[in-house]
Amino acid sequence: MTQIAFIGLGNMGGPMAANLAKAGHAVRGFDLSPVSREAAARDGVSIGASNTDIVAGADVIVTMLPTGKHVLAVLAEILPRAKKGALIVDSSTIDFDSAKKAHALAKEHGFLFVDAPVSGGTGGAKTGTLTFMCGGDDTAFAAARPLLENMGKRIVHCGGAAAGQAAKICNNMILGATMIATCEAFVLGEKLGLTPQALFDVVSTSSGQSWSTTAYCPVPGPVPAAPSNNGYKPGFASALMLKDLRLSQEAAASVGATTAMGALATQLYAVHNAWGEGGADFSGIINLIRGKAG
Repeated sequence: MTQIAFIGLGNMGGPMAANLAKAGHAVRGFDLSPVSREAAARDGVSIGASNTDIVAGADVIVTMLPTGKHVLAVLAEILPRAKKGALIVDSSTIDFDSAKKAHALAKEHGFLFVDAPVSGGTGGAKTGTLTFMCGGDDTAFAAARPLLENMGKRIVHCGGAAAGQAAKICNNMILGATMIATCEAFVLGEKLGLTPQALFDVVSTSSGQSWSTTAYCPVPGPVPAAPSNNGYKPGFASALMLKDLRLSQEAAASVGATTAMGALATQLYAVHNAWGEGGADFSGIINLIRGKAG
């Protein structure tokens, strides 16, 4: 039985920690939110008094936090108290530079470290079907893989330090831009007299096919499990998409990459959030394209 400390028990971290507990691991967790702590406790996670409390004696430490500054602050807090040689897995989605610093900080203190952001949203976190994009050396990845397989169905070693974050940023830039193009096409189709189902039946089996259409169609009807059939409740919130798109643009600027479509997608999601739609699913941007509040 592996002793696991899990820091960050929110919409993603809570279900992930619960799946580790269901797999038979001894999981102790902590979150600043009492609601998140209570939910995790109901799912079999033992709740500690603080971050430093739960890491003492842990073989593995998993973090799922909002930003790079939070990850670095938590590492600075816990490393002096954690068991030397423990494995640290950070599944937060953070900026590339902070991920590099996290690797360096962990190595300096004698810890194995993997950056392992995820794709699959809250649904994937609950069902244990996440994709993990991993960065780190071969030894750290080999140690992390069995643990990650308790929470996901696809575990990809993308390369060295921060490679997982690089892959996540690129993936979500594609997703944000593709969702906007998909929404524009469905709105145009409606104005040209096509039913959403007719357009879906064509696009889902033709060259315009994408995950945004086939798995997450932004109009109600064709994909029953999509947030569009549940009032655009997330899912993956528009505020999180905007965060990831901004990370992509920061990364692009740092290496001189041209990402015109990514930049435009960032601007449009910024408007969507300014509408007060940050808590809606990111596919709800179709309402912005229609010119109607969600």
